[in-house]
Amino acid sequence: MTNFIPIFPLNIVAYPGEKLNLHIFETRYKQLVTECFAESKPFGIVTVDDDGKTNDYGTLIEIKEIVKEYEDGKMDIITKGTRVFVVLEIIKSVPNKLYNGAIVNYPDNAEYLNSKMMSNILKDVRYFHQLLKVTKDFKKQDSELFSYDIAHHIGLSVKEEYELLELLQENQRLEYIRRHLAKTIAAVMGIENLKDKIKLNGHFRELEGFNL
Repeated sequence: MTNFIPIFPLNIVAYPGEKLNLHIFETRYKQLVTECFAESKPFGIVTVDDDGKTNDYGTLIEIKEIVKEYEDGKMDIITKGTRVFVVLEIIKSVPNKLYNGAIVNYPDNAEYLNSKMMSNILKDVRYFHQLLKVTKDFKKQDSELFSYDIAHHIGLSVKEEYELLELLQENQRLEYIRRHLAKTIAAVMGIENLKDKIKLNGHFRELEGFNL
């Protein structure tokens, strides 16, 4: 399916299933949100990279609730990602609109569960969080979790989160996460070892000598 959607370019990555709270303050996006909410229509978040380039993949977003409207027209809204799209063409000038739009289509996106692979990854995620001394409640049973549910919680950069968005097979996404965790956990453990060495500096140390 190919269609036109309003777009909201941001320096973030949104994923299907993700709940996203946004504070809307720019005039063009106040118009976008007001119209989409009134007409029960979605809009698209496309990722703008650190160099200002608009990427081709994005996520369709539903507005679930306008939580607060301020006197100056600003809004706090609750949204949820629904599906991945690919931008075919950016429409910079939409008649009678302040915001941009895009012609998009929706690639097949395999989100089937891989329970065994996810179980192993979750062990690594929790060990990673333990090293960092942080806790995370995913608000789902482990058996219900997908790659998208944990992707924002493993230390990925925006560039890496976008690379994950481009992967359209769940196994590919899980493998990407597995490799990232292996690399990141090793780096954190290296830092912890370095901290331990620094703490020992200046202490009386019991060391066993070598026979030469």
